[in-house]
Amino acid sequence: MGGCIKKMDLKTELKKALEELRKGKERKFDQTVDLIVNLQKFNIKKDAITVVVNVPHRIKEKKVAAFLETKSPLVDTITFAEFTKYKDKKKLKKLVKQYDFFMAQASLMPKVATTFGRFLGPAGKMPSPQLGIILNADEKLIEGVKSKVNNSIKIKTTEASIKVAIGKQSLKDEEIIENVMVIYNALIKALARDQDNIKNVELKFTMTKPVKIKIR
Repeated sequence: MGGCIKKMDLKTELKKALEELRKGKERKFDQTVDLIVNLQKFNIKKDAITVVVNVPHRIKEKKVAAFLETKSPLVDTITFAEFTKYKDKKKLKKLVKQYDFFMAQASLMPKVATTFGRFLGPAGKMPSPQLGIILNADEKLIEGVKSKVNNSIKIKTTEASIKVAIGKQSLKDEEIIENVMVIYNALIKALARDQDNIKNVELKFTMTKPVKIKIR
């Protein structure tokens, strides 16, 4: 694909975009850095992708809850004995909104699916074998999942534009660029037409307009 931008050129363009964004008005909070990947020649129904990407630099501290047989001091825990109170739809909806991610002990998964599945599933928060289901409430296993969760991004295509938070303004430019490149490369691998499916890339902070980066 001779007309495609080289990876080093993309890094240079990302650096320029960040320099432009940092010229903006100072805000009283640590703005989120959003990556927007606009797609082309992309059929939402036929070519839809779901990919989990682990990035080298933490995006944010995510709120994690766990369905475990016994309480753990390492994570907000919901034991099987507490499942009955979530028969109340309002409490169940509140729980799903309250946390970014849920893990579960494998032995409880059938009961988790029955009690919480109808809300966790559509929200994309159901514990999965890839990341979230653990054999027992071992401290190392729990800490391992929490660490991976804080450095992972789930990308699901619902339209021809993908928008993901890839870090905070307080990260160094090099760290933001590293996160972008990992996500960009994972998308190229997952998309049916590789880089041909990508029209352009945009970068923005929470309160700024996007800066467009051409890739051809």
